[in-house]
Amino acid sequence: MKRVVLIQFFLFVFSLSFGQCYVLKNEEILFSFKTKNGKKIVLAKDINNEYIIYRFGTSKKIELEYPKEKSKNSWNLFTYDYYHKPGGPENNAMYLNSVYFKIGTYQYSIFSNVYLTNEKNDDYEFGVSVFNSKNGKTSTIKGTYIIKGTLDDFKDNNLLKPKLD
Repeated sequence: MKRVVLIQFFLFVFSLSFGQCYVLKNEEILFSFKTKNGKKIVLAKDINNEYIIYRFGTSKKIELEYPKEKSKNSWNLFTYDYYHKPGGPENNAMYLNSVYFKIGTYQYSIFSNVYLTNEKNDDYEFGVSVFNSKNGKTSTIKGTYIIKGTLDDFKDNNLLKPKLD
């Protein structure tokens, strides 16, 4: 019995050393979703509001982590914008939320949009769009389901500055 427990322990430790973590122990998820190809997008913050961070990738490889330096300055690198058109389905109400950050010539927009219609199913979309200012092209990765959180909370929590064009 001892031997089985010991083997399980070493397998667990071994698996941790090769997997990468979307959220560290001192972090909490603000907004996270899974993409069509099984990757995750995570927007997280330190539990003491020391920093905010974006991660994209798989459990085996984080492909993008921004910013690299986890510091108070990270809060200045992200902005928030929203547009709410009230009125319910009869007026085609909409709730658009986006968090922005920029890396070089690439402008990232993490978005969560709700469109209320008179149809049986309202339209709900979320994902990340990447605009390349060098060539003017935009790529969008749509989410398949939300794991945790909502961007709507940024409207009232004052964690991010509003986006100014």
